[in-house]
Amino acid sequence: MPIFTGMTKLLGETEKETLKQQFFYGLVQKNVLVTGANGQLGNELRVLTARMNLPFQFFFTDSDTLDVTDREQLSAFVRDYRILYIINCAAYTAVDRAETDFEAAYAVNEKAVENIALVTRQEGIKVIHISTDFVFDGQSKIPYTEETEPNPLSVYGQSKLKGEKALQAAGGEWIILRTSWLYSEYGNNFVKTMIRLMRERDRLTIVDDQRGAPTYAADLAEMIVHILQYTEETEWKTGIYHFSNRGETSWFGFAEEIKRTAGIDRCELVPVTTREYGASAPRPKYSVMNLSKICAAFHVEIPDWKEALKRCVDLLM
Repeated sequence: MPIFTGMTKLLGETEKETLKQQFFYGLVQKNVLVTGANGQLGNELRVLTARMNLPFQFFFTDSDTLDVTDREQLSAFVRDYRILYIINCAAYTAVDRAETDFEAAYAVNEKAVENIALVTRQEGIKVIHISTDFVFDGQSKIPYTEETEPNPLSVYGQSKLKGEKALQAAGGEWIILRTSWLYSEYGNNFVKTMIRLMRERDRLTIVDDQRGAPTYAADLAEMIVHILQYTEETEWKTGIYHFSNRGETSWFGFAEEIKRTAGIDRCELVPVTTREYGASAPRPKYSVMNLSKICAAFHVEIPDWKEALKRCVDLLM
């Protein structure tokens, strides 16, 4: 059953077979570079695209195979492999460490994106770039729209916003997807950490005064692939879009739902404030994003966060 419903019809079987034959004989080249492919989203894209019959060939790279902070190396790669699309999942996401390791954060979150922006404009490549809810200051009482002026509080948020601006300034064909509270079966994330700690400990303190929207990376991966397919049939829609699963909760509420969904009986969860918990980097207290624009532009319906969490936990368990 597809995650997204209400999508426009894509390719029929005859058209797919024709494209497959054309691609095999080198008549159609739709090569897609995925950077940061060893992270949560990159791994979900790898799994998703492997099981789909798509008119694209994906090249999955990470820092050990392609250094996106090196413009010459990036430019050579896209020319050698005749890349038509870049999905930029590369990011420095250690929010607290970024407060002191700011040079590394800006190198990946700003400089690398600037390189991608300039290379893609020069080579006529379309780019989908992943950004974050941390570009907002958390002062809103209603979900943030794409028109809301960003005001990041942390080095991480500031570096991600700089990356957004570098991509826009280059003037190429780009789509920025801001997402929030990402988790999956892969890598280190809140869901996996909570399940492990709830099994190990009798008591956990969880922040209850920050609200946002959890996002299952598998759903974000499906959204990205849908954008590729949709824009192949219609038109490229340059712009900023917000994507998360529907609904909102606090980190404490998220932890409670993880505990319930995973069927863990032990471990008391205790709500605390951000101040009581303590963290090096400031976080937005409210970072729920309005999803209307992306749903209208690409004709999708996005699953609720609790339903998405259940799919992930079922795989983890």
